[in-house]
Amino acid sequence: MSDTEKQGLSRRDFATMAAGGLAALGTATSAQAQTTEMKPKAAIEPTRLVSAGETLRPEIVGNFGIVAAGRHYAVAAGTRILMAGGNATDAGVAAVFAAAVTEISHFGFGGEAPTIIFDAKAKKISLVSGQGVAPGLATPDKFAAAGVIPGNGPNGGTVPAMVDAMALALQLNGTMTLDQVMQPAIELADGFVMYNFLAEVFVSQQKATSKYKDAYDAYYPGGKLPKTGEIFRQRNLARTMRTIAEADRAAFTKTKDRKAAIQAGRDAFYKGDIARRIGAAMERDGGLMRYEDLSTYKGKIETPIMTNVFGYQVYKAGFWSQGPAMLMALNIAEAAGIAAMEPGSAPYLHTVAESIKLAFDDRNMYFGDPDFATVPMKGLMSKDYAAARAKQIGPKASLNHRFGDPWAYEGKTRTTPVFTPHTLKASPKPTADTTAIEVVDKDGNLFSCTPSSGWMLGGAYVAGDTGVPMSNRLTVFDLDPASPNVLAPGKRPRTTLSPSMVLKDGAPYLAIGTPGGDNQDQQIMNVLLRVLAFGQPLQAAIEAPRINSNHFHGSFGIKKDEPGVLEIEDRVPQAVRDDLTARGHKLDVLGPFAVSTGIVATGVVPGSGTLRGGADVRRERYVFGW
Repeated sequence: MSDTEKQGLSRRDFATMAAGGLAALGTATSAQAQTTEMKPKAAIEPTRLVSAGETLRPEIVGNFGIVAAGRHYAVAAGTRILMAGGNATDAGVAAVFAAAVTEISHFGFGGEAPTIIFDAKAKKISLVSGQGVAPGLATPDKFAAAGVIPGNGPNGGTVPAMVDAMALALQLNGTMTLDQVMQPAIELADGFVMYNFLAEVFVSQQKATSKYKDAYDAYYPGGKLPKTGEIFRQRNLARTMRTIAEADRAAFTKTKDRKAAIQAGRDAFYKGDIARRIGAAMERDGGLMRYEDLSTYKGKIETPIMTNVFGYQVYKAGFWSQGPAMLMALNIAEAAGIAAMEPGSAPYLHTVAESIKLAFDDRNMYFGDPDFATVPMKGLMSKDYAAARAKQIGPKASLNHRFGDPWAYEGKTRTTPVFTPHTLKASPKPTADTTAIEVVDKDGNLFSCTPSSGWMLGGAYVAGDTGVPMSNRLTVFDLDPASPNVLAPGKRPRTTLSPSMVLKDGAPYLAIGTPGGDNQDQQIMNVLLRVLAFGQPLQAAIEAPRINSNHFHGSFGIKKDEPGVLEIEDRVPQAVRDDLTARGHKLDVLGPFAVSTGIVATGVVPGSGTLRGGADVRRERYVFGW
């Protein structure tokens, strides 16, 4: 074809040719060649196939296994383990370790990783707490002068819980050793190609990180900024990871006992030289954590909290997390009749927002680590309580904090101190973020993990020469002694980290999660409502326009609230936004996919038993499998 002919063809003609429409192309070129002899024919519109409910990304389907995560590196690590014969837990753990290496702006090796696992063979669902506790020296008086707990630095973190949680997950439902599942992450620590998003974080946090020498040396060697496309190496972290893997390998070689080998690898981190170096660095830098905090730390395997809505069983972490607030909000929305409303309409979005506000006000009032606080768990999860709260949803948006009385549904009188959530005056720098990893395998095993504690804002803090960036979850605690979430040694903060799992009549259905702090459960609820109550396709539900309430007091730093403020993406029609404004919502209109979230999900299709997965276009999430 000549250049003249090329110039005469439209982009649509080329698209048609690429799709195999050679006949139509021939007609177009023939007509063009005869323009001097006859009147030109009207342009032929090529056939365009538009799938019903077309999305920006396809929903991934298959029958072997699917991994959905924050970045392609984590997805690749999980997929690699599935191909090597591992199950969903093996793959999920591998993806978590890979994310700890490659998503350090959002999640680090010294962070936390609450996890829910469904064992398809045993038909059992379990929760690995994965949330570290406050160090033994961490008491409210240590932060009284500042009036707030810092979000970064040597005193920003709970005891590292991720390694313990992943060891527990492997022992519970895995088939491989730590040595095996850590190999992709170790290779990534030896060097991975820097991607643009992380490179931009490095630019923004260079000054903040410069006050912590070990972190600066680890992430800005020689004072140089890592650049997109360059190989980025974390030699100290790679050495730490190899120590864990080698301890596991040596123990397995000696005993052939997989679970004992995993424990040996786990103990190499918490009871050996790594922990001693972490403790020494923290003490040197004025932190409250010591070697003994790591050597005595032990995570838990628990039964998750569940509610039955729209015929599905939805599971979350316990009341030491914000997870049950989503279950409460779903209960309230169901009681308010949301299943009869049009998804995306003003009445629907109003009901979603008001349900969230009621549930999350109760979160701030009543939630705390049940090992330390008396929580009215039965009352909070009661359907009768949800129905009573649903009646509080009026035609107008509430601008007040409305705390309920779940004690009345416990059959008890409240005996705990009255705590009123409030905003603090001090104003520390914001903290970091989170990621999410969801896996399903051919047997129907499900894995849902929400790992966190990176250093996206406020600068990185790395403990000595271990290469381990420490947690920043301590800032979630309250300092008010009346709060069920008040800081105490050995206590878990009421974390925002919130893995989710859904079963249908006891069968695996969906694993779903997202980053986003206080937004996490709101965004998961946005998606679950569309999938569970209305049967919408997974990817379409993920991409649908979202709302996010800032009404209640936040979890971090100064615990700020913004009564009545509702973030809303501008793809929501103007008429709907006008209606919500008339109802009293204070709309903060964002871009088309701009709510701070990044949903990923995998699951099993009822009936066929085939697999599916989806990933948000927000925050560049990834999913792959077959």
